[in-house]
Amino acid sequence: MIALTQTSLDKLEVIFKDLGYRLRFEKGSFRTGACTLQDSKVIVINKFSTVDMKVQSLIQILQTLPVDETLISEKLRSFYQQIKQIKLSI
Repeated sequence: MIALTQTSLDKLEVIFKDLGYRLRFEKGSFRTGACTLQDSKVIVINKFSTVDMKVQSLIQILQTLPVDETLISEKLRSFYQQIKQIKLSI
């Protein structure tokens, strides 16, 4: 089980950076999501979401993306392996 904490959020941010995605924390009345804008990988996170919602959303997005695990730093590969094995209900 992955803790829904700031530490997990920080690890997820590094994983997305390793994979070439840019995370943007924006304010607004929208749901967190991933999109590709003119061939750039951007994930927009609702700035006002709680930490646990941010972590859950990023895990859900990460589980739907094609991932080249060799791009993820060795330090975070075991964390990514844990993510691959969980089921989330948001």
